[in-house]
Amino acid sequence: MASAYASVLDDLGRQFEVIGRGRGSAATFESRCGHPVRTGGIGQALEKGSAPEAAIVAVAVDQLAETACALLHAGVSRILLEKPGGLDSEELGTVNRAAQGASVVIAYNRRQYASVRAARRMINEDGGVTSFTFEVTEWPHASEPVQVTEAIRRKWFLAQSSHVVDLAFHLGGRPTDWQTWTDGSLPWHRDAARFAGAGVTEDGATFSYHGDWDGPGRWGLEILTRKRRLILQPLEELRFMPLGTLNISTVTLEDDLDDRFKPGIYRQTAAFLEEDDLVACLLADHKENIVDYELMAGYR
Repeated sequence: MASAYASVLDDLGRQFEVIGRGRGSAATFESRCGHPVRTGGIGQALEKGSAPEAAIVAVAVDQLAETACALLHAGVSRILLEKPGGLDSEELGTVNRAAQGASVVIAYNRRQYASVRAARRMINEDGGVTSFTFEVTEWPHASEPVQVTEAIRRKWFLAQSSHVVDLAFHLGGRPTDWQTWTDGSLPWHRDAARFAGAGVTEDGATFSYHGDWDGPGRWGLEILTRKRRLILQPLEELRFMPLGTLNISTVTLEDDLDDRFKPGIYRQTAAFLEEDDLVACLLADHKENIVDYELMAGYR
């Protein structure tokens, strides 16, 4: 993720400094991106120099909250914090208390996909969402994500699946009257392996979701309006079925930013730098959303 942000910042012509911890990861970044890295971690960097006005935090999930709090306590006024911002709602609460008026944006970059931008336009044209359904099955199914620590694996629904949940509720509306169910278990994710739920959003749209980490599947989101069914599966693509027909058409996305850069990252970073938070996931909202995610995951 740090490399993805560096590519965007270079293209935008913005000056930035990179802070890392270990020499190995720093050398990899420098080789890939051509930027020097100050090693030793954020604590040491803040002790030796003044805090920046703005920062992008792209560290491991179990280090997100601690790093963000260090920056906020040092006086950083605006932070783009990689999702999900912390390992649980308690860590998010710590970040929220440390913010004290600072602006913290949670980096759910799928909100800025070209496909999602087009879907938002269609939803507005059609008068809003009437119902939606989404899938939270991880792929490859039942595969332990050994590239992260055990603590992160135990919270994989937050660390990974919350991507599609955030997008679904961003487009369809936050749930108000709803029910969740979980069942099953995996050796690395003991709280649940199957997830389901249904309810009504604050705007009156009905919704449902399902996920089975014991079986095959992939993330997906389908949104119904009074004129169209919008299909995002994969999320980077948009198809639609008009009312009165079973024909499905693919939307041509005339936006090369998601091809040249990691999808959604360019527009997300540019919006953050311009302080344009119109579609951003703000910490004030996310600290409430993460409680819902914990319910869906079986952590509560």
